[in-house]
Amino acid sequence: MTIRIIGPVLAALSCMSVPALAAPCDQLAALALKDATVTSATLVTAGSFETFKNLPAFCRVAATLKPSSDSDIKVEVWLPATGWNGKFQAVGNGGWAGVISYSAMAEALRAGYATASTDTGHVGGRGTFALGHPEKLTDFAWRSEHEMTVKAKQVISNFYGSAPRLSYWNGCSTGGRQGLKEAQMFPDDYDGIIAGAPANRTAISLWIADAVLKDPARYIPPSKYPIIHQAAVAACDARDGVKDGLIDDPRQCSFDPAVLACKGDDGPSCLTAPQIAAVKQIYSPARNPRTGKELFSSFVPGTELGWGVQAAGPEPANNIYDQYKYVVFKDPNWDWKTFNFDSDVERGNRPENLIMNATDPNMQAFFAHGGKLLLYHGWSDPQVPTLNTIKYYQSVVDVMGGPTKASNSVRFFLEPGMGHCGGGEGPNVFDKMGALEQWVEHGKAPDAMVASHVKDGKVDRTRPLCPYPQVAKYKGTGSIDDAANFACAAP
Repeated sequence: MTIRIIGPVLAALSCMSVPALAAPCDQLAALALKDATVTSATLVTAGSFETFKNLPAFCRVAATLKPSSDSDIKVEVWLPATGWNGKFQAVGNGGWAGVISYSAMAEALRAGYATASTDTGHVGGRGTFALGHPEKLTDFAWRSEHEMTVKAKQVISNFYGSAPRLSYWNGCSTGGRQGLKEAQMFPDDYDGIIAGAPANRTAISLWIADAVLKDPARYIPPSKYPIIHQAAVAACDARDGVKDGLIDDPRQCSFDPAVLACKGDDGPSCLTAPQIAAVKQIYSPARNPRTGKELFSSFVPGTELGWGVQAAGPEPANNIYDQYKYVVFKDPNWDWKTFNFDSDVERGNRPENLIMNATDPNMQAFFAHGGKLLLYHGWSDPQVPTLNTIKYYQSVVDVMGGPTKASNSVRFFLEPGMGHCGGGEGPNVFDKMGALEQWVEHGKAPDAMVASHVKDGKVDRTRPLCPYPQVAKYKGTGSIDDAANFACAAP
């Protein structure tokens, strides 16, 4: 008799520790969502999902959203079958999107989150979809992310029987821009946002093409990028007091590429006079040729190893070239060589052409309900100018009333030697989500994050990342490859 009593009690306790699901996965296929259709709902067993074999069991929900007559937004929501942490993490896209970010979803799922991603309303990583389709451009610009967020929360609530207790956005590049747009336009969607290297549209790729591709004499073969990089590092590395192969703050660097001038004929380890002029233009902000006014920032010393994305040719990088062909000029045959840095920049900056940009510094509504924003950007980013993010962060601080007030809501981290959203010669792997969770859930703002650099599968350097404008300063003793021997301090 005792056994018969204890058995049900233990079973009940077990059910209490892991709440029963409100709805079986397959029943979510019948879920009614406004302006949307659930196209499939399937329970994926552990280890069986396509290319990601190390995933736990989860409910995979796919849906098509149609908030406008020309919308065709694909989204997926993944829900842990067991071990849900009670939270939602949406993940962002890159470039022109056009694909669901499965790898980022997989990472979130493994950490116990319910997660979601969208293709932003079109297929393929080019901007061709925008020509003649203003509603699809709106979907890409901001609507797909918000609609995905609303629908994902409904799916989560139906599956688990309760809404997520906290919601996070995690994105870099286009994903960073998307996160900022969410905070600016829909401040209640998320409690915490990670926005890395936000890819707001400027004519940067056309500026680089003007420097390197328009005149064949100014073209810099990619084989020369390393020698330019080595010279820049040699000139700027030790300015922070530590010779570690990294440029701590390229704004303090006075590197002149003329030191690489060829003594005679062109060669693999020198630069011709036209090539030197091209390098100087890459390092310089774009300016209006008529007024001399600065238009937008360009790249800094330390980015050279990644210049192939922008400067290898034969045409400008697609992200910006497509922006001008299909959004600004609405002409697939538009020739970038005709671009005018006076009138055409002004045309490109019209509000209707930049509906995707997330440059509004007023995020008071997001911060007012306790929202936290973690911004980051690699100093060696060769795709999105780091200086633009610094300017944006400063504009947010100004709206907030100064750095002291702003630090309660927004923190910005710069990574010496890190490339676009990761990679590079500097420490570039760090726990962004862990830092944001501590901030949102426990009120512990990130005063530093330890980043690591991996070579041949092993960590060969760690370094603290410091909230801007602080920098990591060497304490004077111990290995320069150990974060413990550095402290965050004013520059």
